[in-house]
Amino acid sequence: MNPFSFAQYQTDGVFDEMFSAEGQLRPGYDAFKTRVEQLSTEEMLRRQQAAERALMAMGITFNVYSENEGTERIMPIDIIPRIVPGDEWNRLEQGLVQRITALNLFIDDVYNAQHILRDGVVPRELIESSKCFLEPCIGLKPPKGIWCHITGTDLIRGDDGSFMVLEDNLRCPSGVSYMLENRELLKQTFPEVIARTNVRPVSDYPTQLLNMLQFITDRPDPTVCVLTPGIYNSAYFEHSYLAQQMGVELVDARDLVVHDGYVKMRTTKGFQIVDVIYRRIDDTFLDPHVFNPQSLIGIPGIFDVFKKGRVALANAPGTGVADDKVIYAYVPRIIRYYLGEDPIIPNVQTYICGEDDDRRYVLDHIENLVVKEANEAGGYGMLIGPKASKKDHELFRKKIQENPRNYIAQPTISLSRVPCLVDGQVEGRHVDLRPYILYGDGIKVIPGGLTRVALRKGSLVVNSSQGGGSKDTWVLW
Repeated sequence: MNPFSFAQYQTDGVFDEMFSAEGQLRPGYDAFKTRVEQLSTEEMLRRQQAAERALMAMGITFNVYSENEGTERIMPIDIIPRIVPGDEWNRLEQGLVQRITALNLFIDDVYNAQHILRDGVVPRELIESSKCFLEPCIGLKPPKGIWCHITGTDLIRGDDGSFMVLEDNLRCPSGVSYMLENRELLKQTFPEVIARTNVRPVSDYPTQLLNMLQFITDRPDPTVCVLTPGIYNSAYFEHSYLAQQMGVELVDARDLVVHDGYVKMRTTKGFQIVDVIYRRIDDTFLDPHVFNPQSLIGIPGIFDVFKKGRVALANAPGTGVADDKVIYAYVPRIIRYYLGEDPIIPNVQTYICGEDDDRRYVLDHIENLVVKEANEAGGYGMLIGPKASKKDHELFRKKIQENPRNYIAQPTISLSRVPCLVDGQVEGRHVDLRPYILYGDGIKVIPGGLTRVALRKGSLVVNSSQGGGSKDTWVLW
């Protein structure tokens, strides 16, 4: 029997979250390392395979759209957890609360008084040319003044180990079901370690989500439902999982109708008024009368009911204006403008191609930068300069010159790494972190989040749709 060991593990000059460059164990990992080094390599692999089989059995799959066949896959899990010490997390929590507070004020301002545009802090043309700025939302006041009820903010650690915000996801952030299931799997895989390590729980997320959804309506004993585009959506598993965990109905467009000025759900006993909808469909598909007339997954007339305050929608339509990747570059200015504070968690340095000096710099140094399209998600529409060909560099130069507003660029940051099990060996793989933030009666950051792993050696792309996997994230008390 081969004993399992981290003795041969190499950090390769990259910031590693478990070991320092000198090979010292970082805080929080002691109990885990001690326990797994009592196991054989065979036993570790057996536990890894058992976790993967459990995922398969639960049906936790997603669709990969980039490979024409639209394949369903399991989201690979790595059983070595990522551990974040309590003091570090407390600072992240403060930074995320600050950020969500400012972004909510920004969305409200953009659709109402527009002070920030008048004062020239964010250029008006940037907002008005954004695909995610929805004119029908001008003058809108969502229930309790909250726009972004559920946010998934992507964080990375740079070369020095400090956290930075990579992007904000304020429309329909996905992945929380993996966070919950990864924790359940790790409880089965290493029950004795979790018991010995003061890990904060995440399993009450569905309860917190339901409390938040009930908070945003004033109706007593409200009816809540989860609106899905349907079974062919890549995150359908998550939609059904969250509805089941909250004990509410999962519905699609066929189940809802606007009738007598309210949104109603078809039930076996006739129509029932719906008070709160957690929608997992994009803004523009929500109501074919107001947005995309071709939409077959929306509910005709729902926007009007929402405007009259007779149904609450989470997130509110229009929130996407704040997760446009170009707006991201302005968030530090947005925080200073509304809160008069410096950002607690900095942004990654970002070049705005719509600004002349930044654009010139990007065109001259494209081979060293990561270029992103403003409204693409899932790792699509992106150029990783150092890995791309000259032909791709030229193509993106052309795209930027034709439509500068649509692009930002960032330095290539070597994301931090965490040890992973790869073919029976322990090797470092790059990770990011998506914590989930709920905004209802106050702002609550779930102590954990989804750690996404770039499973291909050397890869920096962590998206599941591009071959990434995930880990359980242990936040310590």
